[in-house]
Amino acid sequence: MPSPFPDAIRQDTTRSPLWLRLGFWICIVISVAVVLRRIYALVSGPASNAPPQLAALDNVFASHAVLTLAHILPALLFVLLVPVIVFRPLSQPSWIWRIFYPLGAIVGFTAYVMSAFSVGGWTERSAVLLFDSLFLFSLTRAWNFHRHRDIALERHWQLRAIAILLGIATTRPVMGVFFATALLTHLVPQQFFGIAFWIGFSINMLVFELWIRSVDRNRSRSAVPLIRNPQPGSSV
Repeated sequence: MPSPFPDAIRQDTTRSPLWLRLGFWICIVISVAVVLRRIYALVSGPASNAPPQLAALDNVFASHAVLTLAHILPALLFVLLVPVIVFRPLSQPSWIWRIFYPLGAIVGFTAYVMSAFSVGGWTERSAVLLFDSLFLFSLTRAWNFHRHRDIALERHWQLRAIAILLGIATTRPVMGVFFATALLTHLVPQQFFGIAFWIGFSINMLVFELWIRSVDRNRSRSAVPLIRNPQPGSSV
């Protein structure tokens, strides 16, 4: 039976803590910036004055440019739709759903193929395979609830899929720390990329799960009537 909680769905983001909304927008900005920077590097080629490690990464992606574009262009469109999905859950036109789910599927399946060229080897590849599978599973669950008009459960799984996807943005500051400390640690991207992927995706998934479970608990408490000192003979 569908779970009709339109008011709760409308409030789950507006009542979310400020730090969570800030983190969401930071992830959106980083995701868009990363894709635009990658597109620019593919079109113009590695910058002549780029640091050696960054130039080497640009060359890796340039070696399979078509596959990279097939992954990042749908990802860019998907990320641009995410704020609409998150903050206007009950007022999207029908065409939003016709492109949101297919775009997510394309992003997920091309990520599997991209993992064959992982900079961080099997450490990075294992993170991609796990979290990409969780992303596609969550997206599929959301689509199934969408088909059955179960708005509340669709919303749950939509947000879970989005949180996992935006983990790619959280990996970037983690990578930045590794790049900044490379002179001390002597680690190269092939060594720390996989670690950064595990940290970034895990942070997003853990934060989302803690938040959504807290929302569910609060919603359950508010839905249970508080009965004090029932009168003798009264029925409960």
